Amino acid sequence: MKTTRLITTIAFAFTMLLSFDAEAQKFSGLDKSPMDAASFPSDYKDANKLIKVVYSRPQLKGRDINELAKPGKVWRLGANEAAELHVYTDMQLNGTDVDEGTYTIYAIPGEKEWTIIISNDLNVWGSYFYNEENDVARITVPVTKGDESLEAFSIAFEASDDGVHMHMGWGNTRVAVPFTKD
Repeated sequence: MKTTRLITTIAFAFTMLLSFDAEAQKFSGLDKSPMDAASFPSDYKDANKLIKVVYSRPQLKGRDINELAKPGKVWRLGANEAAELHVYTDMQLNGTDVDEGTYTIYAIPGEKEWTIIISNDLNVWGSYFYNEENDVARITVPVTKGDESLEAFSIAFEASDDGVHMHMGWGNTRVAVPFTKD
């Protein structure tokens, strides 16, 4: 009787050991283009945000910007999933209303100017499924050159007289997108 109980206990323990291993969570390594977020106001203690963008940050790693964000082609504004824009109060982009809500933001890079696109598309990977019919607003803004080269694509917000500017930089390329408050 004791032998049967011992064998049963060992078999049970062995089964539990195998089942824990089979159910172990598999975690992926660090993403090569980590996700980040920029918001205005940028102070994490201030919960009254006007706008926020969640995006992945590709790095140049010796490559040219034009290899990664092809001129004249719709770009996801970062890496991996298309950048997600959260507007917490009604705003305008180039005179077009952008109501409070969540959007995807794309860009069409160019040498002298970029076209920025706010779209109703949501939960899209890359820009492969971009559909112009879902555009909410567009603006074409000039490209400027920065003194410092940025290895990783970066976004930051800054207050303006009538709203907020979304600044983007990568390499020496700089673009500012003016959002105005309604």
